[in-house]
Order: sequence, then structure tokens, then C-alpha cells
Amino acid sequence: MHSSDEITRLQHELTEKGVKYCIGAYVDIHGVPKAKVVPINHLGDMAKGSERYTGYALDGLGQAPNDDELTSVPDLDRAIQLPWEPKIAWIPSDNHFQGQPYPLNTRVALKQQLAKAAEMGYGLNLGIECEIFLLKQAADGSLSVPDPEDKLTKSCYDVRGFTNSFSWLDKMASTINNLGWDLYSFDHEDANGQFEFDFNYADALTTCDRLTFFRFMAKHYAREEGLLATMMPKPFADKTGNGAHFNMSLYNLDTGRNLFACDPRDDPHGIGLTPIGYSFVAGILKHGRALCAVFAPTVNSYKRLVRRGAMSYFSWAPVFNSWGSNNRTNSVRIPAGGGRCESRNADGAVNPYLAATLALAAGLEGIRESLDPGNPNEDNLYAISETERHARGIEFLPQTLQEAVAAFAADPLVEATLGRELKDEFIRYKTEEWEAYHLAVSQWEVERYSYMF
Repeated sequence: MHSSDEITRLQHELTEKGVKYCIGAYVDIHGVPKAKVVPINHLGDMAKGSERYTGYALDGLGQAPNDDELTSVPDLDRAIQLPWEPKIAWIPSDNHFQGQPYPLNTRVALKQQLAKAAEMGYGLNLGIECEIFLLKQAADGSLSVPDPEDKLTKSCYDVRGFTNSFSWLDKMASTINNLGWDLYSFDHEDANGQFEFDFNYADALTTCDRLTFFRFMAKHYAREEGLLATMMPKPFADKTGNGAHFNMSLYNLDTGRNLFACDPRDDPHGIGLTPIGYSFVAGILKHGRALCAVFAPTVNSYKRLVRRGAMSYFSWAPVFNSWGSNNRTNSVRIPAGGGRCESRNADGAVNPYLAATLALAAGLEGIRESLDPGNPNEDNLYAISETERHARGIEFLPQTLQEAVAAFAADPLVEATLGRELKDEFIRYKTEEWEAYHLAVSQWEVERYSYMF
């Protein structure tokens, strides 16, 4: 909690910068920001929980119509003045209920899991690779690539496609760096109209806050260009989808030392990961099928998690619950140099707080139980035979949202980590999403069957 003097000081600092209003932004179960807006002179009231919300009106926050309201409590150390509208400050927030942190709020759930890691002396560092499409949306809702020159079959790293979208890219990159996130690379990604932004990793809570703001910011700057920015996992069946790869490592809370990093010569696998790191990976794999539900949480996600699909070449997306070194056909990869693990089935629809919560819980279980992930898979898993896959004990990841939710529901770690209410809320919303999709009649069905029968 912040003292009255600290709140008054922040109010003064923000007012001096031209801020008139504050958004206390929390997220629903999908990771979508929700908030009320208060004038700057009422920031102290908001910090004490003055802003109340009917949980029943929000996705995944539980409650019945007769329940007392939730409140939002801003994390005042994390305020961002909106670069495109300096009259507004964005402040990540948590839901509270009757004066206590509300366990169905996924940011609260992450804080609780980070506290459990801290009891073991660990903190979680997280970097998320942000892949995103910049598209044109027609009046009928259809999407297309706005740059007529961006049409190479393999457009990854294409310079012309990059410079033709430079106005939006420059706004994004400049803002990321002005916010202090340390953008170290950005490029045209594999699909037409797709780009990737890579900024420096941070502690898990900070990175999750940044991804939430990144999506909000990207859509705003695209709207200024008359376009749509989307991290939807698979906008086009014949193009690569949007990943949001989770790069994770544990650090020592006292020293900040990376507990996954070692000299590859000291690692029997020669990859550069410590025994703690390998056990963390083993925990991720043990619960990999259940974790897929939160890493890839939409119907559309599973049109990305295919070997090839409608594409003319391999998709790069993981389809197996497997691990290896610098091999992108595994769901868990240890990038060159070691020192971290990358969960590649995470996509652009991820609620980062929820996914980080369960990934950390799985990894910590792996450490507590000294689990071993086995030998790394170093060949092209897309191309191996089913006989070889079975011999190695490699399972498929879920191939539909329905299958992923079933795995999520069956894994005891989920309820032990999230509690029954949050677990049940996720299952309910995602089951409804699957059923609504399954009942819808698509244009593909009309075109295929209406003339056939």
C-alpha cells in the first residue's frame, strides 16, 4: 500500500506532466483490459478501492447478480502516460473483493504464484516475442494485407515489406524505447503483413503488464493509419500465425543470478542449462497438454498449431509436447547459448498473467520433484514417423480447443494453482467458445456442401 504522501507526490508529478485522468486497467479472463477512468485529483480514492465493478458483467470474474462488487486497486509504481494522449495515465491494476486481493483475477493469481516461488528463493524472468499482423479490414469484416508489394511466398525479413509499413513500425518502436522497454530487434515476419517486436525480458509481472499495453498501443497506432493490428493467432489459413513465445528463466532473489545459465561444457547435453533448468523444463512437459489451453486459448489457436495445414511449407508452429536445443519443431526449445527455455506454443491470444502463473507452477513442481525431461529431440519432428514418435514417448499437443480444455480440466496442478473457482471459470468460458464455434456454419461448409448435396 502507498502512503498518502506517496500518492500526493505521484498526483503532483503526473499533473506537472499534463495528466488529467487515470485509467486503472485490470484484465478479464481473456487478458482484455477493463477499467473506469478517474480525474487525477481522485487518484487517492482509486488507490483505496473507490472504483467498484459488477463482476457478473465481466468475463471470467465470477459472481452472481446479488454479490457485492469488485474494486480495482492500481499498481501506482507502474503508471504510464499515454504517448499519444498525454492527458491520460494508464495504471495496471488488480481486482479486490471486500478489501482483499480477488483470486479470480489473473494478475492476482500470478502475484500469488510469484510469492510461492519467492519462498523457494526464486524469481521468474520472462520475455515474450510479440508477433503481430498489420492489416486492412473491409466493411464486411474481411482482412487483407494493405501493402500490394508485400506478396512474397516467403516474406520473412523482407526489407521492402518492412519499409513500406515504416510509419506504424516507427511509432511502435519509438514508443517501446521511450517507455524504457529496450527494443533490441524488429522485423518483417514470415507471413505477408506480419511483424515481430523483441524487447528486453524483465520480471514476469512487468513483462505481462507490457504485453497487455503493447496490444492496446499497437491497435491505437494502427487505427491512426486506417488499419487494424491484430495478434489473432491465425488470421489466414495459408500464412504463418502469430506466436507469443514465452522465454523463461529463474533468478536468485538475493543476487539476481540466472539459475538456468551455465557453461555448455559443464552440461552433459552441451546446451548450457543447469539441473534446475532441466527440471523446470520437465515440469513444463509433464503438464504440457494442460498448459496448452492457456498458452493457446482460442478456437483459432489450433489452426496455428499444425505442421503445414493450408501452407506450402512447414508452419514452424509446435505440434508435439517435446523439447530440444535450438530446434523450432519442439514446443519447448533451449535457444542457442542456453540459460532459458522457450515455450513456443504460446500465441498472440494468450492472457499472459494466466499462462505465466501455470507455467511457473509447473516448472516449480519439476524442480521440487527433481524431474528429468529425458534426451533432447534434435531432428525435424515434423518429418519423423509415427513409430519413431511413439518410441520416444512424444505426445501430440491438443489439436483443438475442446481437447486442450479437457486436458486442463483433468490436470490436478491447475486447481492446486488457480483454485477451483478460477479453474471452473476458464473451463466454462472456453467450453462455451468451442460450442459456439462448433454450432456456427462457416462459408467453407456452404461452398463445399450446398452444391454437393
